Amino acid sequence: ARTQQKRNFMTSLLLSQGVPMLAAGDEMGRTQNGNNNAYCQDNEISWINWKLPKNEQQFLHYVSGVINLRKKHAVFHRRHFFQGRRIKGANVKDIFWLRPDGQEMNDEEWRNHFARCLGLLLHGDAMEEQDEQGRSIHDDTFLLLLNAHSQPVPFRMPDLVGIARWIVVIDTSYAKGQRTDNRTFNTGENYPLKTRSCVLLRLMRIQRQPAHTIRIDAD
Repeated sequence: ARTQQKRNFMTSLLLSQGVPMLAAGDEMGRTQNGNNNAYCQDNEISWINWKLPKNEQQFLHYVSGVINLRKKHAVFHRRHFFQGRRIKGANVKDIFWLRPDGQEMNDEEWRNHFARCLGLLLHGDAMEEQDEQGRSIHDDTFLLLLNAHSQPVPFRMPDLVGIARWIVVIDTSYAKGQRTDNRTFNTGENYPLKTRSCVLLRLMRIQRQPAHTIRIDAD
């Protein structure tokens, strides 16, 4: 459970907007035995042991993967803060906060002190940002699911993006942070969000074509 919580905290930090702040050794699970101000401790409390046991090597590999994911996708490091409103000329917003039933949260639900599970939809086509050359920035659309409950929660894939298929990128309930199968989830399906876990899914939009064929846009 402790190892899974380490994956949860690191994932929520690295996929947040702004600059992630890591102390040296956080990426390998280093502990200072509760000392949060060990600048004067020239001993084992503040030293870094680079001879990592297998479990810490695995955690370091996981953190490296999440950092690479963050660097690759601009939606996780926007230049401007979210607007939370409909984008001009489109029926999407740059950010949606979701209930476990896949519907958008309202102001009243934000004040529910007993809520333990929510979702975050980041729409890559609604960034309204430009790069250094003035070109519009577009990215994939991601769905981040967070379950702080002591019980599993079935989370419904939202219909805010229409008919779609979701690929699982991260699931912290697995030892390596990834599902052991290649299962995808369609709009309206429930994702089995396990106890105290964090899941990241990437959108593959399904477009219906004539003659009843289906085309999937993917990398």
